[in-house]
Amino acid sequence: MPVRSKTEFSSEMKGGNLNRFRARFYSFTLVGLMVTTIFLWSWEKNPLSALSAEDQLVWPSPASLYPEGETLEETSHSQAAEGTINAITEQGFGTELINVTDSFALESKDNGTILNSFSEMKVCNYAKGRWVADSRRPLYSGFGCKQWLSDMWSCRLTQRTDFSYEGYRWQPVNCNMPEFEASEFLERMQDKTIAFVGDSLGRQQFQSLMCMVTGGEERPEVKSIGWKYGLVIPHGALRPDGWAFWFPQTNTTILYYWSASLCDIKPINITVPTTDFAMHLDRPPEFLSRFLPQFDVLVLNTGHHWNRGKVTGNRWVMHVNGKPVVDRKLIQIGNAKNFTVHSIARWIDSQMNLHPRLKAFFRTISPRHFFNGEWNTGGSCDITVPFARASKEVTQDESSDPVIESAVKGTKVKLLDITAISQLRDEGHISRYSKTAAAGAQDCLHWCLPGIPDTWNELLCAQV
Repeated sequence: MPVRSKTEFSSEMKGGNLNRFRARFYSFTLVGLMVTTIFLWSWEKNPLSALSAEDQLVWPSPASLYPEGETLEETSHSQAAEGTINAITEQGFGTELINVTDSFALESKDNGTILNSFSEMKVCNYAKGRWVADSRRPLYSGFGCKQWLSDMWSCRLTQRTDFSYEGYRWQPVNCNMPEFEASEFLERMQDKTIAFVGDSLGRQQFQSLMCMVTGGEERPEVKSIGWKYGLVIPHGALRPDGWAFWFPQTNTTILYYWSASLCDIKPINITVPTTDFAMHLDRPPEFLSRFLPQFDVLVLNTGHHWNRGKVTGNRWVMHVNGKPVVDRKLIQIGNAKNFTVHSIARWIDSQMNLHPRLKAFFRTISPRHFFNGEWNTGGSCDITVPFARASKEVTQDESSDPVIESAVKGTKVKLLDITAISQLRDEGHISRYSKTAAAGAQDCLHWCLPGIPDTWNELLCAQV
């Protein structure tokens, strides 16, 4: 056998190693192609089966989808081009951005809707859409819901004869709202507490939800537990500051607390019967500070008590930092309201990391419909025909309540936008049939129930 030099031997070894490396490379490449083929075949058959359970449920955060300097429109187009699967909520505007493929349907257990069509990004703004006739309405009987509904708001118990306002539902333009089903809702709210905090329009929404979840029927098993929240009738008062009801089958509590301004209000001198009250614009109501950790869903509202007559009549003296307000700009009612709304939105936002289960909503203002005057100067809302003064549609993207919209922007508090959709329904007020309005006056502020506040709750249930 010929003797090989060290150089020849070294060259042969390098060549052999190179050949073996190439063989391994081709083998790995072949295996990779086979795995890729199997993956693509599996994805085509069942797109979600190729992902782990964890991967299927983890969605990009809002911050990752809105890089600094990009607008909503620019980012939406770029995300659609990448073909990602995104389902997020923009906290400040209460809209859901959804991008899914034509080849599969994603069922959301939170709202029961089926989302289809991957070909384009769809923006679901629940406040944008139209009223449509629905023979399945109302959701409960105005005659039967006596256990939960105040007589003064049950228009079926008045002399009114036209109830066509009951026969409509709201249809958002880019998504389907799930049909409200009482037992399903209570199951979703098992072991949870839903709290409404606000003025009398908030109380209407609370009573509406009580009628909806009971079907307007007597429910002797549902217990009044207002005492657990200090909701008792104060001495000399006609009614308590609120109500709380417990559904034992699902351990669900629905409650309401009256706070017309969403401020902490305290008597300045408790020893004087005619004392003024400190209206702390920068403090939440004590009720909220005390019980917020017990709430799972919170719905705030304010607006109609922010006028000079109410402030003076209630003997409210505005305070900030524990002292009377002397700033000429802040003491103006509109500025004081804006300050308070932003303050409580920021406070709720600061608490949500401490209470991660909490979902908070700030409901926009309910519109008034006084025509040809105010409530005390002959203003009326006599029309009973739906949409006689307005169209059936809301086409705008922005809210008709810019104060609340700006207050929740950038926070974890969601916007429950009901202003524009309610603005179209001037025929749904109690009007001349009010049992509590002064002689000759009409109630064009509160709504008949069943009626428009039921839709507010449907919007809430779709987003909770």
